[in-house]
Amino acid sequence: MAHPAFDAIAEARRLWARHELDEPLAMAAATSIMRANQLVTIAVDRALRPIGLTFARYEVLMLLRFARSGALPVTKMGERLMVHPTGMTKLVDKLEHDDLVRREPNPEDRRGTLVRLTPAGQRLTDTATKAVGAVRFGADLPDDDLEGLVELLRRLRIEAGDLAADEAGSPAGPPRGPPAGPPVGSVPPERAARPPAVPGAGTP
Repeated sequence: MAHPAFDAIAEARRLWARHELDEPLAMAAATSIMRANQLVTIAVDRALRPIGLTFARYEVLMLLRFARSGALPVTKMGERLMVHPTGMTKLVDKLEHDDLVRREPNPEDRRGTLVRLTPAGQRLTDTATKAVGAVRFGADLPDDDLEGLVELLRRLRIEAGDLAADEAGSPAGPPRGPPAGPPVGSVPPERAARPPAVPGAGTP
């Protein structure tokens, strides 16, 4: 498929500057991040769709896989993935229906519920991880570029208050434990990716 010749974001930046609006460069950077997020999400969802998963469900399965006991309280899962309790319940319902997780009483909280990864869920995480790995999570750039991108976006996260500077000071590399939040490119459960509206230039 031919690539579009028209770069809507570049055109928006040009018009932004011509009309002397504030921060044309920051606007172009922010819109580029939004668009890149959508492209990554689309690529990952396409890789997971044939095996019956969405990225949000894949995140839940992987979170449980990284848990020491293979199970976590529903409330903690929602906090880790930054998903509203209602959305978390719907995700678990779907995964339980497909026999990928099961609910069980929490021995440490009589009113709480644990969600445990089933053997079928464990097997599916292997298949799913190979599928998203094959498309490099939609971020198919040279490793040096990816390292630079991760570091640049870490700085943006620090400036935005999403991450404390001392938490971001470790060398780049694989995480040392379960993720504290959703992977880059994550979207709320079941939300379809849509192209962003580019200010002043329509939709790319």
